[in-house]
Amino acid sequence: MYTRAFFRTQLGQAALASIAAMTAFVALSTQMQVTAAHAATPAYQQVEIA
Repeated sequence: MYTRAFFRTQLGQAALASIAAMTAFVALSTQMQVTAAHAATPAYQQVEIA
């Protein structure tokens, strides 16, 4: 484990920010629910340019 002195350093602060960002990402991504039918259906009509 890390000591409290480590988290007082600039590297320790960056580590804490990274841990907080990863935790928030996991918390938010588990709430997203995308159904296969909705994801496969385009919301717009695709036009091919020759």
